[in-house]
Amino acid sequence: MREPALIGGSWQRRRQPYQRVVGGAVAGTMVMLTLIGEGDRAYGQDGTPTIEVAKTIPADPATLIPFPIRVGPSRAIPRNSFVRVRGLPSMAALSEGYSIAPGSWAVPLQALADLKITLPIAAEEGRTNVTVSLVAIDGSVLAEVRTTLVVSPPRPPAERSERHGQTASPPTLVLPVDRERALQLLRKGEEQLAQGLVAPARLLFERAADLGLAQAAMALGATYDAAELDKPNLRGISPDAKQAKRWYERARQLGASEADTRLRRLGGM
Repeated sequence: MREPALIGGSWQRRRQPYQRVVGGAVAGTMVMLTLIGEGDRAYGQDGTPTIEVAKTIPADPATLIPFPIRVGPSRAIPRNSFVRVRGLPSMAALSEGYSIAPGSWAVPLQALADLKITLPIAAEEGRTNVTVSLVAIDGSVLAEVRTTLVVSPPRPPAERSERHGQTASPPTLVLPVDRERALQLLRKGEEQLAQGLVAPARLLFERAADLGLAQAAMALGATYDAAELDKPNLRGISPDAKQAKRWYERARQLGASEADTRLRRLGGM
């Protein structure tokens, strides 16, 4: 006769912590929205998929903006699910995942904790509504939230000055943490470029070059260089010799010896 009571007591102990977690998330600065049918009570007791992001994301142009997304519980998320982000400014890029359309990205779940948004220097100020969805492999939406990206007015960094259309010489010392971050941006940019996605690749290359990585400045210059655009996945991209010279010059300042050859070819020396 005591067995049902024990079972009932165990169920109550499991249920109460879950209720406290959900209540805390709603009361805090994070938004949680679950789109799974409420009629399936048996599945709901085990946990239904949820997704959380900040209500607003403040952002400055030419910066890496943290964009953490949390999903859970893991037992309720089907295998091979992913997160879809829609509504980003067309020139914005994410540090993880891949672009599926202008302003839309698909991000694997394991990359969410350290996800960041990259904005170009010329990003327009204002507010942009962004939709973040947890999507199953069959395309069904398991959970969805909305956030607002708030871009501040452009503020030129103190270390950046313009002279004859070129950036100032960078500091000679690049911190190891900055170099590692720049290499990650370079690799991500190369992945985007391999898919023919030139605009997000340029953003990533530019950010890496701003961190002092010569290879990134070379890669960025190549996206404007007619001789470097003669590849199947890049045909149709309009070259810009002025921008190519600018970034090759930047690469030379950062120590890329091969920049001289390309500048001579473009008539920049």
